[in-house]
Amino acid sequence: MSAWRGRDKCQELERLATLAGEASAEAAHARVVSEPAPPAPPDLTAAAFFDVDNTMMMGASIFYFARGLAARKFFTSSDLAGFVWGQIKFRLGGRENKEDIKTHRERALSFVAGRTVAELTSISEEIYDELMADKIWSGTRALAQMHLDAGQRVWLVTATPIELATIISRRLGLTGALGTVAETRDGVYTGRLVGDLLHGRAKAHAVRALASREGLNLKRCTAYSDSANDIPMLSVVGTAVAVNPDGGLRDVARARGWEIRDFRTGRKAAKIGVPSVLGAGALAGAVAAGMAYRRR
Repeated sequence: MSAWRGRDKCQELERLATLAGEASAEAAHARVVSEPAPPAPPDLTAAAFFDVDNTMMMGASIFYFARGLAARKFFTSSDLAGFVWGQIKFRLGGRENKEDIKTHRERALSFVAGRTVAELTSISEEIYDELMADKIWSGTRALAQMHLDAGQRVWLVTATPIELATIISRRLGLTGALGTVAETRDGVYTGRLVGDLLHGRAKAHAVRALASREGLNLKRCTAYSDSANDIPMLSVVGTAVAVNPDGGLRDVARARGWEIRDFRTGRKAAKIGVPSVLGAGALAGAVAAGMAYRRR
């Protein structure tokens, strides 16, 4: 009987992860296609996917978000203390704990229940300027720009709410973001998630779903992360890069021959030159994609 219950639980977790990934891809795709169309990139089948916390940004974006909400009296100082403790563990250990992430983000969502999407989006813009803009890793930002310069689209992939993730992406000049989707009704948050957090396997589902919508060839795509929790996402693309990796990801990266970039100290000043992360077929792919676009 316990074996049946265990299997049912695993199936339910996978169902929620799939739902979270699909919802995130749909929301990310809608946010791009609903805006004025940018000039067509020359490489239409390749893209890069970047984790946010400790990969694109120093520390955890949800912590900065919580600080900003606390300053605006969304919750009490004792509530914020829980976020502070989680951030301390994250910064010292460099590891994400799935249960901690789930607890903190669900608490954050509960605090915004009943608020409007428009209100939270406006506040998120302010919080980014106040607390996040100076926390971006310049090395990782340069990697993202490298892909943009090669004509590739660049997406953030994070468990952070998609509204905040989209703002971070836009401020960095990236294509868009995949993030956790909170349920809304008539533009108001219910305090529940669509599926689950965009974490672990859900990120892999989101990347696959977005690739299907955007016409991407995952073998020509690149993914970046610091955490062993993102191995499912890193494993679905052709090129995986460990950025500021935790111990678990560093071990896997070495075993699988993945590139490692570490921007946390000066001892590894990675040069941004003709990069292996773009893949040997980038130029040929760009030419082919450009020809295909002109035939449309």
